[in-house]
Amino acid sequence: MSRPSRRHAGPLARRRGRAGLVLSLPALALVVGLLAVPIGQAVYYSMTEWNGLTPAIWIGPSAYTAVFEDPIFWRVMQNNALLLLAIPFAIGIPLAIAALLHEHVRGWRFFRSVYFLPTAVSWVVIGMFALQFFRTYGVLNQLLAHLGFGPVATNMLTSEHGALAALAITFIWSMVGTNTIIFLTGMATLDPTLTEAARVDGLNRLQIFFRITLPLLTRFIQFAFVITVISAFSALFSLIFVMTEGGPGFGTTTLEYFVYQTGFSQVQFGTAALYGIILFVIMAFVGLVQLRLIKPADEGGA
Repeated sequence: MSRPSRRHAGPLARRRGRAGLVLSLPALALVVGLLAVPIGQAVYYSMTEWNGLTPAIWIGPSAYTAVFEDPIFWRVMQNNALLLLAIPFAIGIPLAIAALLHEHVRGWRFFRSVYFLPTAVSWVVIGMFALQFFRTYGVLNQLLAHLGFGPVATNMLTSEHGALAALAITFIWSMVGTNTIIFLTGMATLDPTLTEAARVDGLNRLQIFFRITLPLLTRFIQFAFVITVISAFSALFSLIFVMTEGGPGFGTTTLEYFVYQTGFSQVQFGTAALYGIILFVIMAFVGLVQLRLIKPADEGGA
């Protein structure tokens, strides 16, 4: 009985495959129209000199060579690299907060709502709050004055390093809610008997966290890492626009904001498209890293 079923299953499977291909053609055409065509146009315009009004002047792949020799481009990339230094804090602080909330410390429901608040607020609102916090007569300097540290008060947004530090601090705070929820979700999936057995063996809370909880949260930490890196490269436009507008100088200009500056401030849409392609390649690389991090866990589970 099995042989006839296999003979009939072959043509049936092929017909189903053809039917599935035909039915997927509209969705495939939509994806090509909305993604592939614009990306192809961006690649073309990235190798031209174009102001958005007159016909584009073809330059060729040498446009990329010229950009990679531009010191301003590397200054912008340096800012992105420095912002990556904030990622361990954007992950470590929410991880510690989630561990405390998971222990149901007194008032944990209230604090969970407080830490989740940045997630419910738009980036523009966060940027406005940070602008008022770090300015000369802002909350930070008033607090320092009340504590007796008035002489060290300064406007962090007027210096390149200070503005970048203020942007990094704001970015860390904005990611606290999202990453805390991710880690709390991961901790909720853990088997409580493992913790109980560890306590019976004499381990304290800190030892349980590092020896049991942390290893079991590996996939959630990987996911939070990828989300945070993507946000550092492609989600800070609103913060920068509201807080510093990329200044002072190019002190807080990231590659994402540089695309906007080049295209709409300098009216060089060809070069802006080039920067956009570079940003796209970086984001694609981050996506591949994500797949590489998660794939071993999936294979192990299989």
